[in-house]
Amino acid sequence: MPILNKDMTLCISLSGRPSNIGTRFHNFLYEELELNFIYKAFSTEDLSGAIAGVRALGIRGCSVSMPFKEDVMKLVDEIETSAAAIDSVNTIVNVDGRLVASNTDFEAIATLIARHELNTNHSVLVRGSGGMAKAVVAAFREAGFEDLTVLARNEKAGQELAEKYNYKSVTSDPAPGHQILVNVTPLGMNGAQSEVQSFTDEHIAAAEAVFDVVAFPSQTPLIIAAQKAGKPVITGAEVIALQAAAQFEKYTGHSLSDEQVARASEFSRQ
Repeated sequence: MPILNKDMTLCISLSGRPSNIGTRFHNFLYEELELNFIYKAFSTEDLSGAIAGVRALGIRGCSVSMPFKEDVMKLVDEIETSAAAIDSVNTIVNVDGRLVASNTDFEAIATLIARHELNTNHSVLVRGSGGMAKAVVAAFREAGFEDLTVLARNEKAGQELAEKYNYKSVTSDPAPGHQILVNVTPLGMNGAQSEVQSFTDEHIAAAEAVFDVVAFPSQTPLIIAAQKAGKPVITGAEVIALQAAAQFEKYTGHSLSDEQVARASEFSRQ
C-alpha cells in the first residue's frame, strides 16, 4: 500500500459491530492493484453526523451495515433501484458531494441463488426481518420463488416484509419440511449468540439446501450441522465477498476477476 499521503482516497464502513473483514478485503486489493486508496471501519452513535462527514470530507465510499441500513436512506441524495426496491442501503458512493445509495447485498444474494442453482419450485423458510432479510426475500422473489415464509419474532416487521412480496409470515418455528433454510439473524454470529443454531436438526434433515448469511464466522453452528447432514450450503463468507467486490468496483471503477475476489476474501478472514 502507498505511504499515507494527502491525495489518498478514503473509503469507510459504518456498522454497529465493526469487523476487520471489509477493511482487509479492500486494503488487500488496493495494494495488489497499486491504488492510492485506504479503507477504515467505524462505528457511530451519530449517523447524521457521520454521513455529513462523508459528504463534507470527500470520503469516496461508505459501506453501511446493521443497524443503519434503513435510517441512512433519508440522509442521501439519490437511491438506486437495488436499494429503493427493498428500502435498505448498504453502499454509498460520494460523487462530487452527491451521495448515491445502492444495495450490493441484494446483488450478491441474487448472484448466489443463481450460482448454486437453487430450485425455484422449492419452499423457502427465511428467519429474520431486518435490512438484510429484505435483500434476501426480494432476491428470492426476483429469482421466481413462489413459496416462501418469513419467520420473525417481530410480528409487524415479519408481516410487512412477507406481504410486500406476497409471501407468508409466522412468529414461531413451523414444522420441519421447508426445502431451503435461510438464516438472516445474528444467531450463530461471534458474540453472545455464537453457539446458537438458528434452525433445528429436524429442519436441516428435511431441507435440500441451507443458507446462513452470517459472515463471521462463516462456519456457524447452522452451517456445521448442515455439512454434517450432507446438505449443500451457502455461507455468509460468499455473500460478503460478492457484495464487497461490487462495492469495490463502485468506489474505484476497477472490475475484479473471480481469482482476485477469492484471494481478497481469503485474506480478509485470516
